[in-house]
Amino acid sequence: MLGFISARQAGLDDPLRLRRAESTRRVLSLELNKDRDVERIHGSGINTLDIEPVEGRYMLSGGSDGVIVLYDLENLSRKPNYTCKALCSVGRSHPDAHKFSVETVQWYPHDTGMFTSSSFDKTLKIWDTNTLQPADVFQFEGTVYSHHMSPVATKHCLIAGHRQEVLAVSWSPRHEYVLATASADSKVKLWDVRRASGCLTTLDQHNGEKSKASSEAVNTAHNGRVNGLCYTSDGLHLLTVGTDDRMRLWNSSTGENTLVNYGKVSNESRKGLKFSVSCGCSPEFAFVPYKSTIAVYTIFSGELITMLRGHYNTVDCCVFQPNFQELYSGSRDCNILAWIPALREPVLDDVSEKPLRRQHINPAYEDAWSSSDDED
Repeated sequence: MLGFISARQAGLDDPLRLRRAESTRRVLSLELNKDRDVERIHGSGINTLDIEPVEGRYMLSGGSDGVIVLYDLENLSRKPNYTCKALCSVGRSHPDAHKFSVETVQWYPHDTGMFTSSSFDKTLKIWDTNTLQPADVFQFEGTVYSHHMSPVATKHCLIAGHRQEVLAVSWSPRHEYVLATASADSKVKLWDVRRASGCLTTLDQHNGEKSKASSEAVNTAHNGRVNGLCYTSDGLHLLTVGTDDRMRLWNSSTGENTLVNYGKVSNESRKGLKFSVSCGCSPEFAFVPYKSTIAVYTIFSGELITMLRGHYNTVDCCVFQPNFQELYSGSRDCNILAWIPALREPVLDDVSEKPLRRQHINPAYEDAWSSSDDED
């Protein structure tokens, strides 16, 4: 690390290399932090988490009890031990609370003054954060499993929502009119909302090889329900998970299955599974709920780096905070856990007895940093 800093100061190195190196080190050292707690409010399982992208300070949670909670993640006390307090909540006694399980919560991407929620009560609600009152309510005929607002849209304020058996939906962070959906019929579709026909392609796990052998073959992304999807931060690839215990990585431009092998990714959820990806690391990582743990994979090689253990029941969601490389997870044990990068600790070298810094980075990644990764 000192080498990175010296090269940066001398103008010999790109500052992005230093930032990527430190971001990667921090992700690889994530651990359950004994000094930070998240106030327990929910009386049943937590289905969804979202951290607002404006400051990275406020987090929403939605639970199976229909409750929505807003947390402040900042340590205002400046003490080493602190609890992330709930600022407010839409509890069971709130006149406009959801009647059944809240499946998705999301901040408005450009302002913390508004957030959205959707529920098994067949509604999607837009909330005023300051008054904690719904500004609008959309009623649907079927169950709303998931919804998403585009993080990059400048020419529309569309909210993508699905009912019945479409279990996950996500706007592309690269193209504001492109949308991905995952469903219980094993299919993942990419859509362009400007087109009359809508559907751009249906992803095929066999990359067309099976359809060549049979004219009746139908494109499927998984051999089971597809209940989770997430774009990489640059929007160039799409990750999907299914109840066939597989995770797949797709080229979002061509729709090609990249055939990265992640091994078995246990997935027994009957509804949406909310997983997350890193941003600004090299390599990039995926954080995937795996029974009562969170599995951390390298996205492009498929290597399982570690399993984060701390929950006592099934984990249904996690969210990554890219500013400080922190991870928050929600479980059916009613707890939200904070996974924080380990502090650098001095250790003594046997020869020189001089204080050194403990390195948490896998040696395989020590020379992986390259500013060329940021070039389009």
